[in-house]
Amino acid sequence: MDEVVRYTYRLRPGRTAEKALLAEWGRCRWLWNEAVHQQRSGQKPTFARLGKLLTRARAAMPWLREGSRVAQQQMLREYAQSLDLSFRVKERRRPKVKSRKTSLPSLEYTRSGFSLRKGRLILPKGVTIPVVWSRELPSEPTSVRVRQDSLGHWYASFVVRREITDSPQGQGGIGIDWGVTTTATTTDPTFDLPHLGHRRRCAAELAKAQRAMARRHRKGRPQSRGYSDAKRRVARLTKKAARRTTHDSRMWAKHVVDQHNLIAIEDFKPTFLAKSTMARKAADAAIGTAKQELIKRAKRSGRTVVMVRPAYTTMTCSACFARTKQRLELHERDFRCDSCGFADSRDRNAARVILAVAERGHVSVEDVRRSNHHPQVDSPVAV
Repeated sequence: MDEVVRYTYRLRPGRTAEKALLAEWGRCRWLWNEAVHQQRSGQKPTFARLGKLLTRARAAMPWLREGSRVAQQQMLREYAQSLDLSFRVKERRRPKVKSRKTSLPSLEYTRSGFSLRKGRLILPKGVTIPVVWSRELPSEPTSVRVRQDSLGHWYASFVVRREITDSPQGQGGIGIDWGVTTTATTTDPTFDLPHLGHRRRCAAELAKAQRAMARRHRKGRPQSRGYSDAKRRVARLTKKAARRTTHDSRMWAKHVVDQHNLIAIEDFKPTFLAKSTMARKAADAAIGTAKQELIKRAKRSGRTVVMVRPAYTTMTCSACFARTKQRLELHERDFRCDSCGFADSRDRNAARVILAVAERGHVSVEDVRRSNHHPQVDSPVAV
């Protein structure tokens, strides 16, 4: 049994190749915007009609014929799919015009439009780009997407098929409670994800770059090249820290998934933290990234994933399932039950409650209490 995945690699295009990619992107962007214009003018731009439009446009415009037909067809196919989804998916908007200043280049090539030769990516019209092969491709790619990020770096994302390897047999379940001081607190302390603070580590260097950007900022005039360089420096430092956080989240998620069959996750939405005094620390912790990586890897490995609502998980005792009368303040980090006298870390107790709720087939503490079946949890280990 196999699966379809993407393998992404860094590209090192020369000046000529980069110029050709940007020119190709300009032609594809024009086709996308022409399709948007047709849709807004009352026509129905299906992929078949857009294909005929492309044939007529290439016959009449020499500058359009200079580009790759494969990339242009894929751009129109992507538009047709996006337009179709806007009618079928709720809250999905119609495709918009791609601005030259704000949209980032992205080109799609099918198997007939590219090849790999001597470690290089060969695109139509003689465009040759070196690839940084960080790992081997598991099979022959069926398509590739060449894109540029906000820092000007180029990447190639190959669509390949690979065999699904059997995951190690997990044992038992684990409950996960999200936080800021510790990004993820689990029922087993050995699986905790500490707050590593990658952005905090580069804070001094980042502050220096931000001061340089502020000094070079011009009010009411076009910005200088020095300002653009300082701005790029700030973005590069921020992205470097984010990449480290993503890597740590992936390694932690793999460790958790390989050892457990049941994964109970607090369905915590960290967006509200952006408006709090912990905004910078919450962004550094990247709770959303760790949560997404854990869910994606667990589903791919066939594990049971239960999303438990966070209401009352902090106020409920994991030993007797009694609820405290008062809500714990944020600075109160220890939990103590008035009914049975059980005491533990606030986050550790919440993780055990989350696991207990999931083991009983529910998604909230209230569901368990309404079922009149209070879970009997083994005596927790003091930490």
